[in-house]
Amino acid sequence: MVEDFERTFARYCDTQHCVGVGSGTDALRFALMAGGVGPDDAVITVPNTFIATAEAISQCGALPRFVDIDERTYNMDVNRLAAYLADECFPNDSDGKLVDKQTGRGVKAVVPVHLYGQMADMDPILELAERYNLLVIEDACQAHGAEYFSRRDNRCKQAGSMGRAAAFSFYPGKNLGACGEAGAVTTNDAELAQKVRMLRDHGQAQKYYHEMGGYNGRLDSIQAGILGIKLRHLTAWNERRRECASRYQELLGAASEVIKLPFEPSWSKAVFHLYVVQVQNREQLQKHLGEAGIGTGIHYPIPLHLQKAYKDLGYQQGDFPVSEEAASHILSLPMFAGLSAAQQDRIARKVLDFAEAESISRAPDVARMVSLAS
Repeated sequence: MVEDFERTFARYCDTQHCVGVGSGTDALRFALMAGGVGPDDAVITVPNTFIATAEAISQCGALPRFVDIDERTYNMDVNRLAAYLADECFPNDSDGKLVDKQTGRGVKAVVPVHLYGQMADMDPILELAERYNLLVIEDACQAHGAEYFSRRDNRCKQAGSMGRAAAFSFYPGKNLGACGEAGAVTTNDAELAQKVRMLRDHGQAQKYYHEMGGYNGRLDSIQAGILGIKLRHLTAWNERRRECASRYQELLGAASEVIKLPFEPSWSKAVFHLYVVQVQNREQLQKHLGEAGIGTGIHYPIPLHLQKAYKDLGYQQGDFPVSEEAASHILSLPMFAGLSAAQQDRIARKVLDFAEAESISRAPDVARMVSLAS
């Protein structure tokens, strides 16, 4: 069952290899390790993501280094990545490899996160990685089936097919979810795939012959069987999520002065694992919806550079202002393939009621500002 699912999911992602593992965290950690990331290395990622992204880097013995996000897509800002590589790093005299000025660590890899079901802008990320000889591992744990139009190659590419490797999570809440923990690594690199197979299974390529120290990170057959069946429906489920997202955009468009809606670039075909809006008075909107029995979430309330787990990295409040601003105002509205039109109508009515009340409460201040200006 595991091998059947691996073959099917590799085809789905347009890659040559897929290796099933125990979780998305396993997938990212094993992909980094198989790519050669280890102690004394630094790996670049974003602070606006689930902590597993940084945990996988730390668990390789490497150091996470953050760059801020694009305020519209919430994904890695390629201009800030370029600035970090040019201004905060220098080439080592002995081998020309990039070194982080602050930590003295060699910069080994970049982990762009395809957050909320939308791919990061991969063309410029890959171009920078090629220029500086960096490994690219996609964190595609929320992006099963997402697509990216590559201007370089003039064609659409699947999430998980553009970096040296990619990590997927099949946690039950994902677009493609198992009945428990599960994950996978996709890659076109046969050697990397073989290393991941050994890492997931105690470092053995043959039973009881261990070529390296490994882990117990295998994908269960029962999870693989469930995933194989659900994968047949993933394209339809993703399209349904896109329809729901489009309907939200129409329903909530009138509240755009109060509610900032998701932005989808022309090169992106998102699969809306989450539908994330921004609002100034987030807690009040969350309470307003909660009182109506409408569940919401915050993904994520504290950027990684401000988490206690990473206080030793030395980052401070204000280091990544876009991520910090987003963390204060983002709110995830209900989004799933079975979301009905009636449910969306009800959600939208409550959001619009809140937005109208917010607009009215702001009106005296606006009038006062106009009066002062005149």
